[in-house]
Amino acid sequence: MSEFTIVNEYPRPRPVVWQALTDPALVPLWTSTGQGGRPEGFEPVAGTRFRFVGKPVPGWDGIVRCEVLTADRPALLRFTWRNKETDTPSLVTCRLDETATGTRLTYQHTGFRGIEGFVMSRLLARVRRTMLSKGLPTLLDDLDDQGRLRPGSRLRPQP
Repeated sequence: MSEFTIVNEYPRPRPVVWQALTDPALVPLWTSTGQGGRPEGFEPVAGTRFRFVGKPVPGWDGIVRCEVLTADRPALLRFTWRNKETDTPSLVTCRLDETATGTRLTYQHTGFRGIEGFVMSRLLARVRRTMLSKGLPTLLDDLDDQGRLRPGSRLRPQP
């Protein structure tokens, strides 16, 4: 099995980082630095089935099928991930820990199987590193202490 882990620290409080990770209107603002992806039907509530919808490419319909397994605000979000309806799900875990200067996000994606899974884990790891090192910090810089976009922000939330 293949997996990857990305750890980044952000100079923002945990509730603000949580908001950026879980607000369906904000998620596309940081995922757009990769292949994009807007959550449809997402709520940070265990049992919620949702989809990430991105731009289709050859061999992929642009839809990731997910189900929230754990949502412990503002510390832990865990959900399944399937690129195709017939895939065995892999698992995404986002753990938020307070630090002296803000929040440490540990993003882990596990459970990739076979050669196709190995290739997918490498591709997703590269895309996620960009999203979490460029897209998410840009969004966090534009959020106020309640996790809302500041007046005058050039970022536009998605409906």
